[in-house]
Amino acid sequence: MEKIVTPLPYHWHAVYVKSRSEKKAQAEMQFNEIETFLPLQRRLRQWSDRKKWVETPLISGYLFVRISRKEYDKVLQSNYAVSYVRFEGKAAIIPERQIEYLKLMLKQNLFEVEVSQERFEPGQQIEVHAGPLIGLRGTLVKIKGKSKVAVQLEQLGYSALVEIHTDDIRIFHEPVQSER
Repeated sequence: MEKIVTPLPYHWHAVYVKSRSEKKAQAEMQFNEIETFLPLQRRLRQWSDRKKWVETPLISGYLFVRISRKEYDKVLQSNYAVSYVRFEGKAAIIPERQIEYLKLMLKQNLFEVEVSQERFEPGQQIEVHAGPLIGLRGTLVKIKGKSKVAVQLEQLGYSALVEIHTDDIRIFHEPVQSER
């Protein structure tokens, strides 16, 4: 009787890598025949004596790998891999469509893509720290697209749909009053 071997399923996973070693980690993984995806973006960098176009990781400290269970430990044996991004104690599986969206987004070279660790949610208190409304504080009412946010500005007494880039706002935390 013939033994039927079913191929192991391959999934995308995110791997934390050592600081500033995303490209080295990718090269090592590819050398070890592991499929990788490192979203890179061209940016114009300014030094004191010149400007230069460089490719930088879109998401610092991460590399995506497409592996089966067989290659799981091989990834962690890399000189640059720290650990898998985990969800409920297991290496998180990144849906294929999200990797495809990232690839499509990076093909749009008409604009720079910004990734922020800050997650803005309606109801949060924010402060504008750049642009024409600098210094104003308010309540984030709605996020519309990439750069439009609706903010209720207490100083003005009404809600305004203001086109502010999310880089120009930050969550405002009231300083904790110490008891004396």
